[in-house]
Amino acid sequence: METLQSGHEELKTLYLPAVAAIVDRWAEGKALNPDSGRANGYYRLTAWLLDYLVLHRAMPEGIHLMPEGRDKLNRIEPSFPVDFDELTKGFGLPE
Repeated sequence: METLQSGHEELKTLYLPAVAAIVDRWAEGKALNPDSGRANGYYRLTAWLLDYLVLHRAMPEGIHLMPEGRDKLNRIEPSFPVDFDELTKGFGLPE
């Protein structure tokens, strides 16, 4: 199990710069959450995309619904759709 976990951590480290760039692109022009200074859903999308890439080792395709979440004050944040065909244009995964 440690080897699998270690492999996942290595992939997360490898993919994190691409994930950050993709999520930053998504966040452009969106209203900022005053508590975090990031767009609502920024951290949720970052975590979801990073987990997806580690699991599938490929970019997601089509529209995916991000799960509902909670902010640090335990307030509900609604789910939202993300069109990965548009969002990931021009991005590739490092090897």
